[in-house]
Amino acid sequence: MKPARIIILAVAIVAAGLAGLLAMRLTGTKSVIVQQADSVIKKEPTINVLVAAANLPVGSRLNDDSMRWMPWPEGSLVEGFITENTRPEALKELNGVVVRLPLFEGEPLRREKIADSSSRIMSSLLPSGKRAVATEISVATGAGGFILPNDRVDVIMVRKGDDNNFLTEQVLSNVRVLAVDQQIEEKGDGSKTVVGTTATLELTPDQAKVITVAQQMAERLSLALRSVADAQEEDTTAADYLLSGGSGAPMIQVIKSGEIVKNSGAEQQQ
Repeated sequence: MKPARIIILAVAIVAAGLAGLLAMRLTGTKSVIVQQADSVIKKEPTINVLVAAANLPVGSRLNDDSMRWMPWPEGSLVEGFITENTRPEALKELNGVVVRLPLFEGEPLRREKIADSSSRIMSSLLPSGKRAVATEISVATGAGGFILPNDRVDVIMVRKGDDNNFLTEQVLSNVRVLAVDQQIEEKGDGSKTVVGTTATLELTPDQAKVITVAQQMAERLSLALRSVADAQEEDTTAADYLLSGGSGAPMIQVIKSGEIVKNSGAEQQQ
């Protein structure tokens, strides 16, 4: 073999060896870099957040099937989220709560979107079809300040008759008190009751119209406290004649000088 060919072959072998060695070094360097990168990456801690388990329209009620806990990145928490750390019993506490704004599956349950009992939202206390109507009260017209939320009362109207006599009539019967002023829950710690100036009543639409008319006609409206044993009695009766502008009704008593002098209404018509 010619010396020139031997030299070229030797150079080629050396070059191939150097190339292979270089490739092995480069490959080894990359693996080291990957291992270092893997060792630097850390998983962000998560906190369980209460979310909707289904699409929930306005007015629907929460239950075990409509909400669940979901892991949420701790750094992405927003004020208002309900977390398992702050409210571990939220699934039980919010069972039956009304949805105030639409919720979508996987969306965190914010206090602004549900009628949570802690938010004291009056609309969440109203059964379907009922209305909340406020009327002024005082110690004299509110059973001496002993009326509390969830009590049952009769609404009695006192007004002047044609002969400057006073007529009394019961315009609403056995209706529930939703709130006294801003207080919608009865205090259970034995503390003194604050005498309110406004009572909010749970009424039907017709009862709401009746008390609105009565407030315009009456010299005074008084609330008569009912026994707790009357809670199961009918609470939808009202002085319906006030809806049509009539002038008479059953059980109207005429009072003069502190004495009942006559009854009008149904008894007079007999």
